[in-house]
Amino acid sequence: MTLTMTPPGATDAPAGAPADLLDADFYAFQQQLTAEEQAAVARIRAFLEAEVGPHADDLWEQAKSPRHLIPRMAELGLFSAGFPGYRQFENSCVYRGWIALEIARVDPSTATFIGVHSGLAMNAIHVGGSDEQQAEWLPRMARGELIGAFGLTEPGHGSDTARGLETTATRRTAADGTDEWVLNGSKRWIGNATFADVVVIWARDTADDQVKGFLVRTPAVGFTATKIERKQSLRGVENADIVLEDVIVPERDRLQRIGGFRDVAVVLRLTRAEVAWQGIGVAVGAYEAALAYAKERVQFGKPIASYQLVQEKLSNSLSNITASIALCMRVSAMQDEGEQRDHHSAMAKAFVTARMREVVAWCREILGGNGIQLDHGVARYFADAEAVYTFEGTFDMNTLIVGRAITGIAAFH
Repeated sequence: MTLTMTPPGATDAPAGAPADLLDADFYAFQQQLTAEEQAAVARIRAFLEAEVGPHADDLWEQAKSPRHLIPRMAELGLFSAGFPGYRQFENSCVYRGWIALEIARVDPSTATFIGVHSGLAMNAIHVGGSDEQQAEWLPRMARGELIGAFGLTEPGHGSDTARGLETTATRRTAADGTDEWVLNGSKRWIGNATFADVVVIWARDTADDQVKGFLVRTPAVGFTATKIERKQSLRGVENADIVLEDVIVPERDRLQRIGGFRDVAVVLRLTRAEVAWQGIGVAVGAYEAALAYAKERVQFGKPIASYQLVQEKLSNSLSNITASIALCMRVSAMQDEGEQRDHHSAMAKAFVTARMREVVAWCREILGGNGIQLDHGVARYFADAEAVYTFEGTFDMNTLIVGRAITGIAAFH
C-alpha cells in the first residue's frame, strides 16, 4: 500500500525513478535517502512485490527458502550493498536499513535469509578475514555463487555464548607439515546451514581459551547439518542443528583477524541495527494487510475501518511504526558517522521488536478469526514476529546491555 507522491506505477518506472512512499511512512522518512538510494528502493520494491510476495505464503507453509531467487537478489545488489568494492553504488547504513525494512515488509523469512548470508557470514569475513580470504570469498558471495551461514549459537548456549561457548578448536600439525585445526562440538538454529557452501564456525581454542572463527567448507568430513522441523516462525528460513566431529580446517581457513569474542561482537553490532529495521518491516507488512482488510470487511452494514476501536488499533500501530523508524534512522546515521556503540543498536533492537510485537497483535485482532489464516495477510507476520523478537539478542539481554551503559554495572555475568 502506498501514498502517492509520484505517478502511480512508479515501482515499475525506469531505473532512476523514486519509489512511492509507503502508507506506513507517515512522516515521509524515505525522502531522507539520496535520489540514487530512492531509485534503488524502487527497483528492489518492484522485485519484492512481483517475485517474492506472491510466493511467500506457499514457501512459508512448505518451510522452504527462496533459493530460486538468489541470482535476482544478487543482481539487485542485496548481498553486496554493505561492502566497498562489491556494492553497486555508494550508499549509507540508513539505506541498507531501509532495504531490510522493505524485504521484511514482504517476507520476513527472505529478509532473514539475506541477513544471515550477507549480514552475518559476509560481514564475519569482511571484519575478520585476511585480504586473501576476503578476495577469495566476498566477490563470489556478493554474486550469489556461494551462500554463507553463521554458526555461533549452541544447544546449551544462546545469550551466554561469550563465556559459555563449548565448541572447541585444537591446533595441530598436519601430515604435510602445515598447521590445521580440529573442530568438535554442536550448533543450533543456524540459518541457511542445510545448503550453505561455507559456514563460519565460532569455536574456543583449547590452547588459549579465546574464541576464533573458522571457514568450514561444505560438505566437510565430520560436518552434518540437520534441518530443524516443526517450526512455527520464520518457516521460510532453513535453520539447522550442526554437529562437528573432528572436522579438519586448514590454518588458511581460520579468520586471521579474529582475536577473541570482542571481534565477534563487532559483527553482531553491525547486524543488530539491521535486525531492528527488519522488525519495522514485519510491523509494516502486518499493518498494511490489516488496513486493507479493515476498509473492505463489512460488519453491521459498514466497513470495520469506520469503527472507533479499529481506528485506535490502526493509529497505535502507525505510531509504533513511526517511532521505530525515527529511532532506526538515527542509529543507522550514527553507524555512518562511526558513533554507534553496542548499547545503541541494543536499544534499537529491543525497542523496535517490542513495538512490532504490539503491532502484529493489534493487526491480528482487527482481522478476528481470519487473522490466523495465511490467505488474509497477517498470520505470517504474527508468527514471524516471535523469531525476530528473539534472535540477534533477546529483549532481556539487549535491555541489560543498555542498562549496563546507563549505570556502569553489568547485571549479567
